[in-house]
Amino acid sequence: MPHKVRTCLWFDRDGLEAARFYTGLVPDSALETCAPGGSNPIIVAFTLGGVPYQILNGGPHYRLTPAASIVVTTRDQTETDHMWEALTANGGSPGRCGWLTDRWGVSWQIVPEALPSLLGAPDREAAARVLAAMQQMNKIDIAALEAAINA
Repeated sequence: MPHKVRTCLWFDRDGLEAARFYTGLVPDSALETCAPGGSNPIIVAFTLGGVPYQILNGGPHYRLTPAASIVVTTRDQTETDHMWEALTANGGSPGRCGWLTDRWGVSWQIVPEALPSLLGAPDREAAARVLAAMQQMNKIDIAALEAAINA
């Protein structure tokens, strides 16, 4: 493992399947090592967007919670939609304000790069409208946020 620090995600099982899915979904990602090797390794090391992670297939003792989440910044609505649909498919579930939980129980935030600048607009009343609009959303809708700031 070339990285000195990694975030470790505790899975009951299926960590290799999840890591393969994640690294196929997020650009600049790679599956690195599995220990021991084989179809059901205990530890799976990988990078997502260049950020190091590992999955520990440790059994049912602990559960993932939204207290920790993976944040993905998306370029535009197309990428936002793609990430959202892929991560909520096959048993994932949408949350509020860009949050979701995938089928393995990992919590994600899908954040269009436009969102922070819209929320931080110098016109505080316009920024408040953006915040109010976002709080009504599950998946972030950039056009609706832009409409809110210009209302």
